[in-house]
Amino acid sequence: MADYDVVLDHVHKTYPGGVRAVIDFNAEIERGEFVAMLGPSGCGKTTTLRMIGGLEEVTEGKIYIAGQDVTDLPPSQRDTSMMFQSFALFPHRNVFQNVEFSLKMKGIDKDERARQVWEMVEMVGLKELAMRRPHDLSGGQQQRVALARALISRPTLLLLDEPLGALDYSLRQAMMIELKRIQRELGITFIMVTHSQQEAMAMADKVVVMSDALVQQIGPSREIAESPRTRFVADFIGNNNLFTGTIKSQSGSIVFVEAKDRLYYVRVPDYIKRVPVGGEVDFSVRADLMHTGEHRNMANSVKGSYVTTEYLGTLETDVFEIAPGHYVHVEQHRKLSDRVYQMGETETICWSAEAGILLEKAGAHLTQ
Repeated sequence: MADYDVVLDHVHKTYPGGVRAVIDFNAEIERGEFVAMLGPSGCGKTTTLRMIGGLEEVTEGKIYIAGQDVTDLPPSQRDTSMMFQSFALFPHRNVFQNVEFSLKMKGIDKDERARQVWEMVEMVGLKELAMRRPHDLSGGQQQRVALARALISRPTLLLLDEPLGALDYSLRQAMMIELKRIQRELGITFIMVTHSQQEAMAMADKVVVMSDALVQQIGPSREIAESPRTRFVADFIGNNNLFTGTIKSQSGSIVFVEAKDRLYYVRVPDYIKRVPVGGEVDFSVRADLMHTGEHRNMANSVKGSYVTTEYLGTLETDVFEIAPGHYVHVEQHRKLSDRVYQMGETETICWSAEAGILLEKAGAHLTQ
């Protein structure tokens, strides 16, 4: 337990009236990790963050911080700081005084306070603005003040509740880089709540995906993006194409799934130990692993009717309808695809047997 900064052991939160906000949350967070809790509004991620910080009571289970059971301790007795989306700066105090405040309340000597504050405001790039008040600062600068104030006490754990939500796109992009840089320099464990997969994937070492009060998947950012375990994760993260069908048979690590009168070859990941032959299953295929045109070396193909093209930088995503209401996205580098489609034009879409991944049913596992 002492090897982890945070451990959640079968944590539940049920509100009066029987509303279950968090169900059996288990996680182990190593010292110095940047963890993102990701999911739609109402999934339980903010409630979990508030339980870790002591702002919500735990209905059942235990929470440990740096090896200490803090389940029943008030926020003041937990070695944590919290940074909110609203910043909540003192408007009548300047940058230096806002950052200094918590040290002053602890009775730390004036000279020592000054040394620590100047070190922190320099780290967040506000040394030249230290005497300005919040109303004289931009949104990004105010956020840096809030971050410096939260970190000045060097807590074991910093909790961040949608910290970039109040910033515009360009500032958010810049602050993602800054947050990660500061976290690495200080070596402090960060737990961030966000509904933005871009923020989670760009900053976090580990991502916790939640839906309907349940943990759907926990793992490194790349694993979450490349190997979603459930239909929800595949649908919520990245650009995945989803299929539903019936397993007809299995050959080694490949199953044959029948969907809409077509047979698809689908990879079975190692963590699925039992394949329900004859049962209905879901599988996903990443858009960047699909290809347009005939590819005889690929096991899977389907015909689709062209709908539209989405452009993002040097990438383009062509969208095809393969059945009424069932759309498939094919992501390719623009230079590799010089084809200009007409609305309704038919195209063949191919992918390899290894590209598709069989998905678990929701709740089949709660794993690290």
